[in-house]
Amino acid sequence: MDFNRIEKRWQKIWKQKKIYKTKDKVLSRKNFYHLVMFPYPSGNLHIGHWYNFAPADVFSRFKRMAGFNVLSPIGFDAFGLPAENAAIKRGIHPKDWTYKNIKTMTIQLESMGNMYDWSRKIITAEPEYYKWTQWMFLQMFKNGLAYKKKVSANWCPKCHTVLANEQVINGKCERCDAQVVQRDIEQWLFKITDYAERLLNDLDKLDWPEKTKIMQKNWIGRSEGAIIKFPVLNLRFSIEVFTTRADTVFGCTYLVIAPEHDIISNLKSEILNIKEVENYIEQARKKTELQRLEADKKKTGVELKGIKAINPFNNETVPVFIADYVLGHYGTGAVMAVPAHDERDWEFAKKYNLPIKEVVIPNRIDKKNPPAYGKKTVERKNVHALVRNPKNNKFLCLKSKKFHWVTFPMGGIEENESVVEAARRETEEETGYKNIKLVKILGGEVRAEYFAKHKDENRVAYTTGVLFDLINEEKSPVDKEWEISHELIWVDKENVNYDTLCHAEMDDWVKRLNGEETYAEDGVLVNSGQFTGMKSEEAREKMMKWLKDNKLGEKKINYKLRDWLVSRQRYWGAPIPIIYCDPPAGGCGIVPVPEKKLPVILPNIKNYLPTEEGKSPLAHSKKFVNVKCPKCGNPAKRETDTMDTFVCSSWYYLRYVDPNNSKKFADGKKIKNWLPVDMYIGGAEHAAMHLLYVRFFTKALQDFGYLNFGEPFAALRHQGIILGSDGQKMSKSRGNVVDPDNLVKKFGSDAVRMYLCFMGPYDQGGPWNPTGILGVKRFLERINKLISSIKYQVSSVKNDELERLLHQTIKKISEDIENFHFNTAISALMILFNKIEENHQQCDDKTIKRFLKLLAPFAPHLSEELWHQLGGKKSVHLEKWPRYDKNLIKEETFELVIQINGKTRDKILANSGISQKEAEKEALFSDRIKILITGKEIKKVIFVADKLINFVI
Repeated sequence: MDFNRIEKRWQKIWKQKKIYKTKDKVLSRKNFYHLVMFPYPSGNLHIGHWYNFAPADVFSRFKRMAGFNVLSPIGFDAFGLPAENAAIKRGIHPKDWTYKNIKTMTIQLESMGNMYDWSRKIITAEPEYYKWTQWMFLQMFKNGLAYKKKVSANWCPKCHTVLANEQVINGKCERCDAQVVQRDIEQWLFKITDYAERLLNDLDKLDWPEKTKIMQKNWIGRSEGAIIKFPVLNLRFSIEVFTTRADTVFGCTYLVIAPEHDIISNLKSEILNIKEVENYIEQARKKTELQRLEADKKKTGVELKGIKAINPFNNETVPVFIADYVLGHYGTGAVMAVPAHDERDWEFAKKYNLPIKEVVIPNRIDKKNPPAYGKKTVERKNVHALVRNPKNNKFLCLKSKKFHWVTFPMGGIEENESVVEAARRETEEETGYKNIKLVKILGGEVRAEYFAKHKDENRVAYTTGVLFDLINEEKSPVDKEWEISHELIWVDKENVNYDTLCHAEMDDWVKRLNGEETYAEDGVLVNSGQFTGMKSEEAREKMMKWLKDNKLGEKKINYKLRDWLVSRQRYWGAPIPIIYCDPPAGGCGIVPVPEKKLPVILPNIKNYLPTEEGKSPLAHSKKFVNVKCPKCGNPAKRETDTMDTFVCSSWYYLRYVDPNNSKKFADGKKIKNWLPVDMYIGGAEHAAMHLLYVRFFTKALQDFGYLNFGEPFAALRHQGIILGSDGQKMSKSRGNVVDPDNLVKKFGSDAVRMYLCFMGPYDQGGPWNPTGILGVKRFLERINKLISSIKYQVSSVKNDELERLLHQTIKKISEDIENFHFNTAISALMILFNKIEENHQQCDDKTIKRFLKLLAPFAPHLSEELWHQLGGKKSVHLEKWPRYDKNLIKEETFELVIQINGKTRDKILANSGISQKEAEKEALFSDRIKILITGKEIKKVIFVADKLINFVI
């Protein structure tokens, strides 16, 4: 069969008949807006792009056949740095390069046979589109959400432009691989931070992947804490720090300020080593924000000699350091360093020999032996001796024969006895081993609450762990009664945990044995003055009241999110619609271009190379730059920066509903008719940029009165990444890119689409297997051969088994497509076809037609061809999705899950529809269940029909 000829013919017919052109108002069908992230025209599509678009089209087609009026548009995100860099590299104009790629990619996209409504195509580089991008900018400006400011930005010296943090990979430009530096540049920004709380809270309303929500939450980075004022010694000046852990303030042993902090200029004359400090600041400016925050980088800093701060809680003086791991824009640009409770501070303190004070200790409740109600509580100081045999790395333990618990040698610390002395004594008394060498004390105390069965009392123990190495096997005599009631055992290191030993403190000892030096969780305060003994949460509240009463601080909520820097010093972008009226005698200042003068056309200049000094190439064009002020008519100058391409893609979903409107970005009725988007599909790599920006735009436009909704995409699904056959991400530089055009020529579009759906879970992707597509092609050839050959031999003889499988398959495929489980849907389709092949003499044309409808979303061309061979009058894609008969999908048997106290203990085959009484009888016949239940009282039976039975004993 000539798949290519069939596919091209049907694509032509679909185009002529406009079967995919979406009507704006269809009374008999509910509107459904299905959208894939539009492509960037950077060159030919590779198979990874197909993986985004082709399986998504299966979902789109299914929804249409299921009765929805589906809008599935496509367009091109045409502006941006990649096109400009590619054009410069090739010596052609960015516009020529971009539109050449758009033409090529359009042909490639059409070859998929996707049901895109091409009449709604948008190209963000068209003046008809970016007129409204500029209009959006003006709305932001008018409403105080767009402003200009000199900010430190990531600067690529090779691309000569500002980069967002996300465009800097390992300190280098993601496009040209040049080392990125920091520059102070006048930039336009959007106040996305004004929407931080709403962007965070509204995530819970969305049907989005949980990982994506978490990524956005982390990017927004909400933290609730306190501002604490640390007065500077002998000066009428305070350093304000932001902390989420006010409960650790008594452990503060130094302050750290960011290199950008204004204290440097304010106290310049007081800093004795100002030259050293200024040199450090200069070095810090060369690093990107991401480089400064790298967890594994060596911590560096310089003390501000001559400057001391006073801890307001205990009046202790602490040194002040400047260090680049603190950022000027986060919080106050200063932090209190508590090295005992922060790993970063600990590393810094160890490097500069600064004090480390523990002020919060773990607070554990023993789950195995929790405090007993009504028993007296005794508080005491304890010690645990962790004795290790260095020859085999095993640990000495005692097993109680009476209580069956396993412990380390342990006991109370006597008066005037150190923890090490107590640990040695307990070890010798309980085990006899007397020759042990101290390795280290395992950090500070751990507070634990438990019921001591052997004393019949509750205990609150403040315990210290001490690690020893066994020197030799020499022993002292042990109390006979103790020796009889306990067994000495040696436990492998991997079994030194709470599952094996009964200590509530075990998790902490394990962490400390593995080298964790800090404790960063909540706990109980120690060495903290009047707050000692309080739990962290209570202490923070009381400390906040103390700060407020003494006017030394306040509650504060901070966000890691920064305002969105939208200026780009490049040519290929939407010009920012701003004019500067600033003659020598004074002028109007920053003036927005009047809306009626939009769009500000991007001129077709010859010299589009970026300038060395960092100005946009548009600065070369006097005709573009020199204008009259819209307010006063005096000579003025245009803004020459262009907008970040993420601005273009932050509202494109709105334009699809009304792409040719010259009066508005979209008609209000059409917006209400279609929006928000019902299903959005695209890569997870956009979680912290595009998806966050488009949500911000939507909320801002809602506040401005243009939208009646605050979230753009009700549901979101991600496709995985197709890897090359070498297991690496596809890229031209690696030479592992798969060309879909060649695959289409060789196997046909339907086979390529279907294999992409079949190769694995859609959200996971995986390596491309060049042989896998052969199996799919053979499957389609079998379908064509069988249906073509039996179209005149159909039988009306009914096959009950086939009919039942057909209805089960309809249900399975419907649910799988709805849940983006395309691979399992195709598996079900293959099983059904195998059964049709086996029983083709008993297949009527109704069964075959229903099979073709199930095939249609996956293989639209072949299914259309065979549909018409069977006498179909209209397109199979305009047919209704088949429905299943609930009575025919019931299984005669099912797997009954048998649980005891909620844990699955056995599974047996049972007849569908059995009663609880019958299920109990069947379950109790199980040998496994008999063993576990015999002699036990069954207190309760929980039965879920055709699923499980649970005996509570």
